[in-house]
Amino acid sequence: MQPDIPGPPEQAGRTLRETSPARAWTTRLVILGIVLSALNLRPAITSLGALLEEVRDGLGMSGSVAGLLTSVPPLCFAVFGVMAPRLARRFGPGAVVCAGMAAIATGLLIRPYAGGTVGFLAGSALALMGIAVSNVLMPVIVKRWFPDRVGSMTGLYSMALALGTSAAAAVTVPMTEALGGSWQYGLAAWAALAAAAVLPWIPLVRDRGAAPSGRSDRSGRSDRSGRSDRSGPSDRSDGRQRHARDEAPALRITRSRTAWALAVFFGLQATAAYITMGWMAQIFRDAGVAASTAGLLLAVTMVMGVPLAFVIPRLATRLPHQGPIALALGACGLAGYAGLYFAPAAGAWVWALLLGVSNCAFPLALTMVGMRARTGAGVAQLSAFAQSTGYLISIPGPLLVGVLYQHSGGWGLPIALMAALMIPQMAVGVLAGRNRTVEEEAAAR
Repeated sequence: MQPDIPGPPEQAGRTLRETSPARAWTTRLVILGIVLSALNLRPAITSLGALLEEVRDGLGMSGSVAGLLTSVPPLCFAVFGVMAPRLARRFGPGAVVCAGMAAIATGLLIRPYAGGTVGFLAGSALALMGIAVSNVLMPVIVKRWFPDRVGSMTGLYSMALALGTSAAAAVTVPMTEALGGSWQYGLAAWAALAAAAVLPWIPLVRDRGAAPSGRSDRSGRSDRSGRSDRSGPSDRSDGRQRHARDEAPALRITRSRTAWALAVFFGLQATAAYITMGWMAQIFRDAGVAASTAGLLLAVTMVMGVPLAFVIPRLATRLPHQGPIALALGACGLAGYAGLYFAPAAGAWVWALLLGVSNCAFPLALTMVGMRARTGAGVAQLSAFAQSTGYLISIPGPLLVGVLYQHSGGWGLPIALMAALMIPQMAVGVLAGRNRTVEEEAAAR
């Protein structure tokens, strides 16, 4: 938040110079908090997938309940994500993310020892609640603190998110063996990473405003060096005006076609991602690929998001229209599904790479959330709407693939469904990528 600057201009200049080290330190703290938080947004899910068989045996969990676990994360993201903008307006986004990381740490720590399936699900829900609100508020924090670097900062936390996703899938089993073979230890160990993510946000709990580190292209808050565009007493009224813009009345977000397009795009890419995480290894195993190799193929698909999650947002912010990126990612997905259909084993590594590229529609969606709204309040509403609606859309996908696989006895129909869903994903990606804001569309209707 910009400081109030009393006195004459020369005194104002001295005050700004004196506070610039503190501002730089705070900015670095926010970056650390963003990275650590992003690392914690998926291990609760992928670590469980790695030990699902052991968890089922240990808790006496039925196959149907275990199958429903694949749809619990998007359900929780949809239900709890809606609360994030209201909580952020009341307590500030930093405080909510801090509480979210604490909820993740607590949920991950207690769920292996809660006793029984109900306790395990309750602990998981607590962790997923923290993930849900943090999912929604990450684009808000990027927009407020780095208005001139939305692409690069979105890329940074998207890359960290992909790294946390793939690391949890790859490390959980060997870490469990190193801890004595107990699945409880293997799952609870990830609470330490979430606890570490709480620390950078503690000094920012009381900060409810924006503390930009660069020039905003819309609000003109500050330049890249952090110097204010204005000095003197007028800064107080200017700060109040900025605060009023951030706390503006809620948009009628459902009136925006771009918001709906972005929500459907988010939902369809999430559907593809959860189907990939849940079923791709099984597709390769049924095609004759060894179980260990199938796991490596899935890891390759997940790890593709690490470098591309940094590149795609930077590229997206430099283009006037992000539709071509959505089309290119969709084309990779269609090629990957075609390969799985016709020659799943022969070109397995190629199909894994192509599907890994296609799954990078997620950082593209996050980047467009930050670009399709003018203010922090607008980004918060758009993020909550797009992610909550999108995750609701994604719930049936993994279950439907399982039903088709069971009743058809093969992967032809499920793969055809995956490919068919890619067509509307490309179409709504083009609509969501148009250069306009939800505020403009909501006001025009």
